Amino acid sequence: MAVLKLYKELRPADPELESNLANQTWLAMIEDPQTFLIVADIAGELASTCALTINKSIANGARPFAIIEHVITAQKFRRQGLSRQVLEFAINTAWQQNCCKVMLLSGEKLTAAHALYESVGLQADIEKGFVIKPPTALN
Repeated sequence: MAVLKLYKELRPADPELESNLANQTWLAMIEDPQTFLIVADIAGELASTCALTINKSIANGARPFAIIEHVITAQKFRRQGLSRQVLEFAINTAWQQNCCKVMLLSGEKLTAAHALYESVGLQADIEKGFVIKPPTALN
């Protein structure tokens, strides 16, 4: 699965997924009308991707909000503007879905990525993100 291979570049320490689990999860994702997997394909090869999830809400006049995750461009296709293109497509999709905002979390020290995110209009000084991960024993 090309997306899983590309995710391995982003998250090399992730555990290997058993094939059936990977396929079941992939099917659930692509069949979910609230999940959008945006891809850039170059000559039949997956070059870049990001995931956009639309989340329902009763705040903001019942407008949904969007979350972008897993922005990655394959090493051999970097510096061609592909991450920018998938991000812009994702953001435009969120606006088409009437979202009140788009959120994206990024590693604190990924300053090159932060510059990219800011270049497509995302701002780091509007809200502050917080993350909690399960205890190591539960992973």
